[in-house]
Parts: sequence; C-alpha cells; structure tokens
Amino acid sequence: MSYQAKFRVWRGDATGGDLQDFTVEVNEGEVVLDIIHRLQATQAADLAVRWNCKAGKCGSCSAEINGKPRLLCMTRMSTFTEAEVVTVTPMRTFPVIRDLVTDVSFNYTKAREIPSFTPPEGLKPGEYRMQQVDVERSQEFRKCIECYLCQNTCHVVRDHEENKESFAGPRYLMRIAELEMHPLDVADRRDSAQDEHGLGFCNITKCCTEVCPEGIHITDNALIPMKERVADRKYDPIVWLGDKLFRRNR
Repeated sequence: MSYQAKFRVWRGDATGGDLQDFTVEVNEGEVVLDIIHRLQATQAADLAVRWNCKAGKCGSCSAEINGKPRLLCMTRMSTFTEAEVVTVTPMRTFPVIRDLVTDVSFNYTKAREIPSFTPPEGLKPGEYRMQQVDVERSQEFRKCIECYLCQNTCHVVRDHEENKESFAGPRYLMRIAELEMHPLDVADRRDSAQDEHGLGFCNITKCCTEVCPEGIHITDNALIPMKERVADRKYDPIVWLGDKLFRRNR
C-alpha cells in the first residue's frame, strides 16, 4: 500500500542553501533513505547524500530528521503519519559540503589525538589474559559504528564552535574511557582526558546516549566513570597527600 508523502529536504552547499519541498511516493516497509533514493531517481538527480550499507552498521547516512539526529536507513516511514511533513537536513554541528553531506573530518582529527592501546612492556599479543567482565565492558564501547550522531548532538560543540579545538566529544571521550578501563592498558589517561580532551566540558545531559543507534550507554558507562576517576586523581585529599609525600608526577 503506497501513499504520497510530503518531504522537505535541505539543498545547498557551504555558501548557503534552503529547504526544498517534494511530494514523493512511499511504499510499505520503506525507510527514509529509500525515499531519498527515490527523489534522486525521479526528481532531484543531483541530490547529495552519503550512505553505504543501508543496514545501520556503517554510520554513513547520518542526518537530522524533523530536527532529531538519526540514521536515514534506520528511520522507518511508518513512524510518521501520512499527513506529516518529513524534514531532512544535514548534521548541524559539521560544515556542509553539499545537500545532506557534511565534512566530518573534525572527528578523524580527534581520533588521531588519542594515544593508542598501550600494553605492558614485553607482553606479546598471544599472551593477553583478561577476565570476561573486562571483555564485556570493552565490547559495549566497540559496538560504535562512528555515525557521529553523538558528536553532532552534543551541545558543547553544536552550540559553541569555539570548543571544537579543546573538546574531543563523547565518541572519543568514550574511547579514552575504554582504554583507561582496559586491564592491560598501562597508560594513565585521566589527566589527558581532563586537560587535553575536554572531559570537564561534558555536563552529562545524556543527549549523546539518546541518539546512539547502537544503544551504547555512553554517559552512564563511559563518561561518568571517567569523570569519577579524574575526580579521584585531582580532588581526593588522600590522593593529593600521596602526591605531595611521594612527589608523583601528574
């Protein structure tokens, strides 16, 4: 069973643009990405959109649908009424390249700034031993498909462009937390999380968790525990006294 849906799609580039209205056929079982492809095939051949797997695993088709950051391929048309106007816009936090495609290179820059996994000296890959609970903790964070919806919705950079230089964003603070919690990682990442990657900017509103298509508990399981570890290091009076007595470098 099909019907004619009303779509508003942002068209433009880095110099500017506007929303353009379309009326397009929708069939049962389709997702928003299907409709964008139909628009390309029938009415707007030059409409730019980034996508790859259409299975919610590549993270390529991130956009904003009716103002909410979502994956185009995982947003079913059945969630909207037939009379509802569906508005599709690019992610707001990143510069527009064209139409629905944004420049997400900010995220790759932040990824390169995080020191990699650091096992104990002399420990070879075949000698790694971990408890199952530690494996499971890391596996939740490893489900990330790097769609950057959490980065896009985080108001620290969404509303304050000037923060991008000093704030890694929830996706990469989660990466730091994963490595800090890893029993075989010997690097102490607490000071760098706070001083170099902007952990203190996060005020745990959980907006990143709410938009994660993989259901990762970014705030509760990564950001808050990391904040607790930083607080222990910086503000616990016993730790402070130990630093003074033993002159530990911080």
